[in-house]
Amino acid sequence: MDIIKFIDVYPERGNLTTISREGAALGGCVHNVLVDLARLGTDIPLFAAACVGNDENGQAVIDSFVRHGIDCGNVRILEGCPTSYTDVMSETSGSCSRTFFHNRGANARLTPEMVSSIDVPAKIFHLGYLLLLDGLDAPDPQYGVASARVLDSLQRRGYKTSVDLVSEESDRYASCVLPCLKFIDYLIINEVEAGRCLGRSLRSQDGIVDIPSVKEACRIFLDKGVGECAVIHFPEGGVALKRGSEPVFIPSKTVRPEEIVSSVGAGDAFCAGMLFALHEEYPLEKALKFANASARFNLFSPSSTGGAPELETLTASLE
Repeated sequence: MDIIKFIDVYPERGNLTTISREGAALGGCVHNVLVDLARLGTDIPLFAAACVGNDENGQAVIDSFVRHGIDCGNVRILEGCPTSYTDVMSETSGSCSRTFFHNRGANARLTPEMVSSIDVPAKIFHLGYLLLLDGLDAPDPQYGVASARVLDSLQRRGYKTSVDLVSEESDRYASCVLPCLKFIDYLIINEVEAGRCLGRSLRSQDGIVDIPSVKEACRIFLDKGVGECAVIHFPEGGVALKRGSEPVFIPSKTVRPEEIVSSVGAGDAFCAGMLFALHEEYPLEKALKFANASARFNLFSPSSTGGAPELETLTASLE
């Protein structure tokens, strides 16, 4: 559950800011990506796998999946812990940036065995988010991290694996993410996460995204083992590189600041668009345009998925 508080600007430590309005909406990778895909209105089967608490928020998650025609047979209801929730501080002036305060809740009790036991007729298994799943982020004596073992088992069973990360200030990227790369077919992350994986910033000192550095980062991820495609997205656009090809950069369409209601869920919307494009085997240029457009529609709604369009509407916006 995302509990979104709209503020003018995030305060310095010890200072006060005013909440102009607030609301609650379902969020997180599993919910956002699946619902964005469901709202496209295609016949692609969608399956959710997650842990929720036996509480009102957990029931809201399940109700949303059912309402959108998403199979929730692999959603486990756990006793003794809350459904994961996040307090989102969404700034309404300037950069429209967001700050997150997260309670892992039931997500912390997702185990590698739970994931490995999933058996559904899907083409792509998307795992989000590494660094927020304690059971999968745990050390593994053979693979380095438990999530790498899980992803290997999923690939062996025929799934294309896709992974998203969470943006956090830590030194865990090297230990929790890098061992997974050779078991990931599609890596879809933002420029902050990519930079932390590689120990460098992908923006200049004045905050401008460095496109050549982003392209090089995609190459490095493929060199480190990503199987098919590395994608790095940012508000200004996205870069993608498929094995055996050249990197492609597609800028975002300009959105006036006064048009933006909220950017919560924009990264998940990009991810959903890219996953659909990869599933349908779009050329990279079209795939990035599609993903950028998916993220753009997200900006016009206060919730994480309220702006998600149907496929016809999204496709028409590319012209």
